[in-house]
Amino acid sequence: MTNGRKIDLALEAKEFAEGSAEKTSRLSGVKAEEDTVFGLPLTRVKILDQEGEAALGKPKGTYLTLDLEELPRDREEILRTARAVAAMLEELPGLPQEGLVLVTGLGNRRVTPDAIGPKTADALLVTRHLVQTLPEPFASLRPVAALAPGVTGSTGMESGEIIGSVIKKLKPVCLIAVDALAARRQERVCRTIQIADTGIVPGSGVGNARMALDEKSLGIPVIAVGVPTVVDAGTLCLDLLEDAGQKDFDPSIFRGEGAEWFVTPRNVDSQVDILSRVLGLGISTALHVDFSVEDVEKWTS
Repeated sequence: MTNGRKIDLALEAKEFAEGSAEKTSRLSGVKAEEDTVFGLPLTRVKILDQEGEAALGKPKGTYLTLDLEELPRDREEILRTARAVAAMLEELPGLPQEGLVLVTGLGNRRVTPDAIGPKTADALLVTRHLVQTLPEPFASLRPVAALAPGVTGSTGMESGEIIGSVIKKLKPVCLIAVDALAARRQERVCRTIQIADTGIVPGSGVGNARMALDEKSLGIPVIAVGVPTVVDAGTLCLDLLEDAGQKDFDPSIFRGEGAEWFVTPRNVDSQVDILSRVLGLGISTALHVDFSVEDVEKWTS
């Protein structure tokens, strides 16, 4: 929460804190740089120390933010965006080169804006069962397992409890957690992908924070992959008023009645389907280093 606003994206937290993500010297403990990956704009925000954590309200680590500009719709654009996602994951030092990786899709499959995690899990190239049961023909494949733990209201269990138990059993070298986020700016909804090496707190974007999924709680590196699919209504109102030059008001007025309202695009179902496919292809390509995104596409079609 930043001055009454719910901000999941590190890039937006930095923009709010200093006015521009292009300036890297105004915030102590924070560094940002602009780049491109496969022709798409990429911003790296690195929180270096406790001062940076305090400035942005986020844990120390690296946050990579991909700007999609437009939603990828045709096959070539989907594959290009998936390549960019793979490159972002490969950049993070927390992703081991070998060993079993568990990918978890967080969220509620029955709530469309929250379904991007489970749908991404469905789109992955999972191979652990192949490597275990047929080791000779599939010896070159990296073992990958997927889990969509659901939500507490459906299972009676915290996602973190389920994931922690699976980790104890499977002993993966890394967890990749995919979840829906909340954006500050409406133009970033379903147009942004954030990948961070800091772990994740499921439900925090919609004010329903659950058990943290991070290296401290799970004992293995946790990479968080998120796509903003909603804007908090109070945050949207605050920004629209400020854009209109109205700044002399108490932000707390938007945290009372209606504080649980969120805004999402009317065609969010098709957008979530596309972005889940992109994430599934990108994550699978990063994990199966000998496969191109086209190879992964064939295996998962």
